[in-house]
Amino acid sequence: MAKARATPKVARRRASAVRPLPSGPHRFLRLVATIRKITRRRRRHRGLTAVSPSSPPPVPVSKRRQCATRPPAPSPPPPREAETPQEPKRPEEEEAHAADAAAVAVAGKYWAHRHSLFSLYDRGVRMDAEGWYSATPEAIAAAQAARAAPAGLVLDAFAGVGGNSIQFAARGCYVVAVEIDPRKVELARHNARIYGVEDMIEFVVGDFFLLAPYLKADLVFLSPPWGGPAYNQTPVYTLDMLKPKDGHAVFQAAQKIAPNIIMFLPRNVDISQVEELSWLSSPPLDFESEESYVQHRFKGITAYFGDVAR
Repeated sequence: MAKARATPKVARRRASAVRPLPSGPHRFLRLVATIRKITRRRRRHRGLTAVSPSSPPPVPVSKRRQCATRPPAPSPPPPREAETPQEPKRPEEEEAHAADAAAVAVAGKYWAHRHSLFSLYDRGVRMDAEGWYSATPEAIAAAQAARAAPAGLVLDAFAGVGGNSIQFAARGCYVVAVEIDPRKVELARHNARIYGVEDMIEFVVGDFFLLAPYLKADLVFLSPPWGGPAYNQTPVYTLDMLKPKDGHAVFQAAQKIAPNIIMFLPRNVDISQVEELSWLSSPPLDFESEESYVQHRFKGITAYFGDVAR
């Protein structure tokens, strides 16, 4: 009976094992088919790169290797920076540059006499081209300033680069230095600072002939322009050769300012004309003239009028 009961169970298991497949594909077969499709897709895409609509076509592997071995193309040079245009120089700067160039050119001729013009030249004294041949030598300027009364008020009518003003200030006088050229005034102030007398000098940029009616002083120093180095080529230098006006006009303007006048004139000046200037006042002014030398070289004539005449 036991054997008879066991037989049906075995038969059931076998029957279930050989049960026919359903009409649709089995799940396992579906899985196998899916794996095959995936492997096929992978094989197709191994030698390809993803291509986007906007990207260039892919390069084959062989060409990639060849491109990798080539030297890299030289990079283009960086763009040059745009050169900023230089601003045009102002007229004042151009004039200053031209004046400095002219001063350097003239200095070569008078360089050996620089210490006779300013003993402290090596400390930074500055001059323009005209100053090199028109500045009063320091020894002469000191002798002229010695005639002035200490603590007096002196007017330097044509101050230039400040040689005479500095010596009058060193004498203890208070000086009003008048000069029509602003650049010369800057140079004169700079030179006075080197000599330590800047606080004793009042620098004024202006025309002496326009300012003369409004000025008063104890002494007027006159060293008007002589007309450049060419003055020496004239056998007799007359007072009408002075610049910007003749000597008579210069002297008359100075008489309205002070009773004492000192004039520094060329060595070839007509001395009789200079003496006549003392007769322009009533009563006539005392007059004295002396020859001015530097190292035994005749440089000019100094004329003294009034109390400064001995």
